[in-house]
Amino acid sequence: MNVSLNGFRESAVTFEAAPGTTAGAPVRVTANGTVGPCADGEAFCGVAVNARCGYAAVQLSGYVRLPFGGAAPAVGYQNLCAAADGKIKAAETGGRSLLVTDVDEAAGICGVIL
Repeated sequence: MNVSLNGFRESAVTFEAAPGTTAGAPVRVTANGTVGPCADGEAFCGVAVNARCGYAAVQLSGYVRLPFGGAAPAVGYQNLCAAADGKIKAAETGGRSLLVTDVDEAAGICGVIL
């Protein structure tokens, strides 16, 4: 991709982190003020930018690059959900309608605007 979307409308919030929360993975709200890992097929609220000392900074909006599982999502608006192992995938039902801006099938990564 010849343009950079890094930094576009980025917004992050600090939450308590449930066990298993890892940087770079999609997360969901698991309790009041707490985020944790998503199960396969769950909608995610954002992406953990970092996770340490029991807290996680979660990016809730803006451009992120995420690994995908299964078939590569198409560019354009797609319903996406969490996949196994901290990845995302096209949702069969539900999920979130997000803008997929670029897909690197060889690397298994896509750019998404949350």
